[in-house]
Amino acid sequence: MSDCIFCKIVRGEIPCARVYEDDHVLAFDDIHPMAPAHVVIIPKKHIATLMDIDTEKNNIMNHLIAAAQKVAKVKGIDARGFRTAINCNVEGGQVVFHLHMHVLGGRKLQDELG
Repeated sequence: MSDCIFCKIVRGEIPCARVYEDDHVLAFDDIHPMAPAHVVIIPKKHIATLMDIDTEKNNIMNHLIAAAQKVAKVKGIDARGFRTAINCNVEGGQVVFHLHMHVLGGRKLQDELG
């Protein structure tokens, strides 16, 4: 998608603070961090939401999880603990409609779910 901000980041049209990259995903520091470590991991191919993953694209979740593990090690939060989150659609809090995973850590996170 030509107007998607995350697609523009993948294409190098918008700079980012890269944390990790491979053939399938790109991870970069969030520009509005909600924790000392806050990284966004995106697939390089445009997938709008979690609901748009089908059998052809389901392997992307494996790549996102592997990238989250690598990002946690790079940021030094792998042993201390971290949170991953994928928001889906408007009521789920998704703002950018390009599938992405947040990795947050570096401090004790509040339990917003319980």
